[in-house]
Amino acid sequence: MKPSALIAEDEPLLAASLQAELAQAWPELAILACVPDGLSAVAHAMTLKPDVCFLDIRMPGQSGLDAAQALAEDWPSDAPFPLLVFVTAYDQYALQAFEAQAVDYLVKPVEPRRLAGCVERLRRRLAD
Repeated sequence: MKPSALIAEDEPLLAASLQAELAQAWPELAILACVPDGLSAVAHAMTLKPDVCFLDIRMPGQSGLDAAQALAEDWPSDAPFPLLVFVTAYDQYALQAFEAQAVDYLVKPVEPRRLAGCVERLRRRLAD
């Protein structure tokens, strides 16, 4: 089964850049949606059930951390919970991110080597 992901990023250029970097690092990953805020991320994730959610932390309406909390509270028990990766310019939220079940925490600008390590961790977790 082809792995799938959702990207939540309010900066269109950064969203496009992450999408392009993921296409290089993980060609078989299907990006199901790219949304500009946390509320849309929750709504789309609940509908699309992606394997992975890449969440910016600071977004309008609802932060990525709040979106992760909403997903954890409302996720259906009959579907595997998505792996969460936070992608942000702010390193001070790392502890909160890992408390919110993050698999990884990438600081912008995302370095290709760091993204490759993240992809490898995600692949291993999805294979388990």
